This record gives sequence, structure tokens and C-alpha cells, in this order.
Amino acid sequence: MKEPLRSAFYDLDGTLLAGNVVTRYAFFARRRPWGALQYARLLASVPLLVGLDLYSRRAFNEYFYRAYRGLRRDWLDGLAETLFEEVIRPDIYPGAKPLVAADRREGYRTVLVTGALDFDLPAVVRHFGFDDVISNRLVFANGTATGEVAPPLLAGETKVQALLDWCRKYNVDAAQSKAYSDSFSDLPMLEAVGQPAAVHPDRRLRQEALRRGWPILDLKKGNHGDGSPLGS
Repeated sequence: MKEPLRSAFYDLDGTLLAGNVVTRYAFFARRRPWGALQYARLLASVPLLVGLDLYSRRAFNEYFYRAYRGLRRDWLDGLAETLFEEVIRPDIYPGAKPLVAADRREGYRTVLVTGALDFDLPAVVRHFGFDDVISNRLVFANGTATGEVAPPLLAGETKVQALLDWCRKYNVDAAQSKAYSDSFSDLPMLEAVGQPAAVHPDRRLRQEALRRGWPILDLKKGNHGDGSPLGS
């Protein structure tokens, strides 16, 4: 029987980069027909979106991703590289890529686990050199987005379930693996591995990390000369 592997699992938004699903949709909204109107609607919805996210990340995703209804998959794919260069790359924290590289050198299989949409991510995966990605996917009918997310919608408990399913599929020992996130909503994911770390955590996650003695990392500051991330 093969020896179980080790993996390192990374949340994306707020953990490896400063942007989020809203900033990425704004990129597409400005390029839609009647783009100025679409963008204005997005700005007007920000208070509602903030409230939904505080209430439930799942509810936020279900509501927010409806904004993609009517967009063509080929159009979204065609803008992926521009999205990365104009929106995502400038938001990547200085210490993010060195962190992933350090884990890879230590023999961890690197996996992005995110509630972001799959068509946003090819250049992100290439930039960091991730071995695999677990993400949300929109439902398309005849190439056009319906506004629904293909199940399971990744958020909270379903996100950790996807991680554990991945571990079983690839013979990965979660107890010997790492996970990184900035959000209390990802507490179940952090609890599922043996080596969790909070990355510029929100208030509730910081409190939990301090209580449990988990590392608290700041990737905004880069890294030490040996590639290890700065922490507190």
C-alpha cells in the first residue's frame, strides 16, 4: 500500500491576493453591453453584498453569481488572460508565491481551494504552479450562463467536504497536510488538517488562531530570505 501523500491547501481571496469575486466581476461588468449601467448596479449592491457575506458565504455566492446570467462561456474564457494581468496579478501579495514555492520544496502537493469561479483561475494556477484546483463552476446552457452554480457550491462545510473528498481520491493524509485562509468561514477547512495557518485573518479567525496556537502569517510583507513567510 502506498504511503499517504501530504498536501497544502490555499484559499485565494484575502489569503493569496487582495482581490475578490466582486472585483473580478466588476472587470467583466465594465465590458458587458451597457457596461456603465452594469457597473453602477454592482456599486449600488455593495451594502447588500457585505451584509450577505457577514450572514453566510453560501448565501452570498448564490446571490452574487446570478449576475453572470446571460454571459457566454467563450466570452468569459477569452478575457481570462486580460483579467489576470489587469486585475489579479497586481493584487497578489508579495509573500504568496514564495509561500507556495516553499511548501512545494518541502514535498507538499499544492492545491487551490476557492469559492471563485473556474474561468477566473487558469492563469492563477499557472502563476503559482498549483498541482490542482478545487473551485466553483457556473452552470451553462448552450454556452450561456444560467446564473446558477454547479453543485456542490463551495462555501464553509461544503468547501471542507470537497477538500476531504480530494484527499481520499489521491491518498492524501489530511492530518499531515497544511491549509491557509484569512476567513472565519473557512474554520472547518483549517480544522480538517494537521497544520492550519491563518493568513491576515479577520477578527474572529484571529481570535481562534490565537486560542489554538496556530501560526498567523502576513503575506503582504513578503518573506524571509529562506522563503519562509513572516508570521506573528
